[in-house]
Amino acid sequence: MNERLWTVEQVADYLGVPKSRVYDRWREWGIPFVRIGQQLRCDPRALQEWIGGQKAA
Repeated sequence: MNERLWTVEQVADYLGVPKSRVYDRWREWGIPFVRIGQQLRCDPRALQEWIGGQKAA
């Protein structure tokens, strides 16, 4: 895998929301994070797929 996993901060920047909101809501929203030790990381491709699967409000 050539792409690095994104940090919570990078995911928040990509989604355009505060980092605190991502921490508070990642389970509820279903963001595809994986735990590495005590840190959350996200595959950018999985995040794009997750976004594509969200229903429009």
